[in-house]
Parts: sequence; structure tokens; C-alpha cells
Amino acid sequence: MPEICRFYGIIIRMYLIDREHPPQPIYIKYGENEAVMELTHLNIIEGKLPKKCRQLVKEWAEIHQQELIKKYDCKV
Repeated sequence: MPEICRFYGIIIRMYLIDREHPPQPIYIKYGENEAVMELTHLNIIEGKLPKKCRQLVKEWAEIHQQELIKKYDCKV
């Protein structure tokens, strides 16, 4: 799974194309914490992140949401 962004020690990854399971989630790793966030409503659907990290990721995802949906062929 390719890394699509890295900031403040947060690593964001996403499978490139998976037409069978739209919309694509993003996978987040921060230290020993891991979580999965869905792109439609930007909710954590699996795992846990510290509150500050979760907020940073959500802000980043809001900015890039439409770009990710379009670039990675997600259907929302």
C-alpha cells in the first residue's frame, strides 16, 4: 500500500484502486497507533489515534478529500 503523505510523524497510506469496496479508506499510522478513516464522512472506522493526531488527520483529509476520491477512483 503506497504512502501518500507524511507530516508531524503521521503516515497516511491508501490502496490505489479497489472498485469492489468504495469509498476507499485511508490508513493512518502515528507511532504505535494505527487507524482507518473512511473518506465519505471522515470518521475513524477502526483503531485509535490520540486526539490531536486525529484532528490533524481530519483537517488534512478535509482539504484533500475530493482530490483523493477523484485520483484514487473512489465512488462516493
